[in-house]
Amino acid sequence: MTAFVIIAVLSFFSGSIPFGYIIGRLKGVDVRKHGSGNIGATNVSRVLGKKWGAFVLFLDALKGAVPVLMVKLLGYPLEYQVLAGFLAILGHCFSPFMKFKGGKGVATGLGVFLVISPLATLLAFAVFLAVFFTTRYVSLSSIMAALSFPIIFKVIENPSPSVSLLLFLSAFTVVAKHHQNIRRLLRGEEKKYR
Repeated sequence: MTAFVIIAVLSFFSGSIPFGYIIGRLKGVDVRKHGSGNIGATNVSRVLGKKWGAFVLFLDALKGAVPVLMVKLLGYPLEYQVLAGFLAILGHCFSPFMKFKGGKGVATGLGVFLVISPLATLLAFAVFLAVFFTTRYVSLSSIMAALSFPIIFKVIENPSPSVSLLLFLSAFTVVAKHHQNIRRLLRGEEKKYR
């Protein structure tokens, strides 16, 4: 239990590393003052270019995947793996390095979900692509993909109620962090990705 508490803390702090902000500062830009003001990959892509956006996407996904993979390799059951992933997502969304602000958890969630179930992640990514190519809204696509993962995982794996609850909490966290996007979508003011 002591070992897992340590891993849980490390999971949160792994998720809290603000790679988008760090990359931006290395390029001489504070991404919080440009575009949407978010430190995630989408805004980095808009501000610094798609290459840097993709790099931040990779790093943010990695910081979600590594803690879950560590817990998995140490032989902890799925409940603990999902909890580690949830904590990494929380760390990204509420980073202590950013005064408990952060990104929206999409890329970090991608890394978490990919380790937990590559198949469910692939199907959720198909949902993302379908919504994105239909609407060109990254935010709506991310929301739908996040919500679809726990449902898809429930159907194909039939996990325990605690695992399902943690996955739905992870998805809800991602959706809740998109509250401004949801308001803009409802008002017809959300920007499409070109």
